[in-house]
Amino acid sequence: MRALLSKAAGGPETLVIDDLPDPVAGPGQVVVAVKACSINYPDVLIIEDKYQFKPPRPFAPGSEIAGVIDSVGAGVTEWKPGDRVIAMTGSGGLVEKIALPVASLYRLPEGRSFAEGASLLLTYGTTIHALLDRGHLAEGQTLLVLGAAGGVGLAAVELGKAFGARVVAAVSSEEKAEAARQAGADDTIVYARAPFDKDQSKALAEQFKAAGGKGGYDVIYDPVGGDYAEPALRSIGWEGRYLVVGFPAGIPKLPLNLTLLKSCDVCGVFWGAFAARDPEANRAHIERLFLLWRDGQIAPRVTETFAFEDGGKAIAKMAARGAIGKLVVSVSE
Repeated sequence: MRALLSKAAGGPETLVIDDLPDPVAGPGQVVVAVKACSINYPDVLIIEDKYQFKPPRPFAPGSEIAGVIDSVGAGVTEWKPGDRVIAMTGSGGLVEKIALPVASLYRLPEGRSFAEGASLLLTYGTTIHALLDRGHLAEGQTLLVLGAAGGVGLAAVELGKAFGARVVAAVSSEEKAEAARQAGADDTIVYARAPFDKDQSKALAEQFKAAGGKGGYDVIYDPVGGDYAEPALRSIGWEGRYLVVGFPAGIPKLPLNLTLLKSCDVCGVFWGAFAARDPEANRAHIERLFLLWRDGQIAPRVTETFAFEDGGKAIAKMAARGAIGKLVVSVSE
């Protein structure tokens, strides 16, 4: 089978198509013929050896796939060849076939495309865990979403609205603001590109405060980091929750006196560890996402698809922060 492999640490240009032996399903496993693999920011980091997990090389990036079961291993009774599935892989998704444990599988609903299916679990799974378990978002509260036009950003806008919040979406262009409005955002902020000097940082904080209203934000969802973090924190409300989701703009240093003045919490969000530590709670979240998807309250937005051979270009676009919604690699027809 073909695989898009990282054989040495580096950027997307270092990835190469190569042949690997077809996987065989072990006990409790299935082999999935991969149809689509979505691209997420961890794919940018993992090939550069900057992610929390460093798989041995050669390995394929790609943590979220959709496909069709090709074969099943011993003891597998609930799945059969031909079943349409979606799954998180951690890494290794940019391959034509992959062996996975049955515990990682979810059934892809009829009428949903493989590209949509490959775009659900990571962004929405991260976000529902962040908003409910870490942010304790409640109906009638106000939510600020940074990077609101990316995959997790749009998921936060949609889920924030589904949970009854007023959602303010912060983005870097009017095109992205329109995407956030289409996802349901009540208000949008278009901010300048970092880095910021002291005056620019203060001005951005005022932008955030103006949109948040007198009480400030109950929850701030930050998958961006960098120079955007402190201005956002300055706009948080009393006993607000600041959710640390990711750092494509850099790892910020927050002045902790602000947490005292606002009596607020800064909360880390590590969905992968949560899912591993409490799989039952995670599966309950995913089942809730399927219901919201069925009812039209969320809908993965796939804005661009790439041929398998161009998987590196998809990762490069993600690294450049040029994506709106989800980028998906079409592995096979």
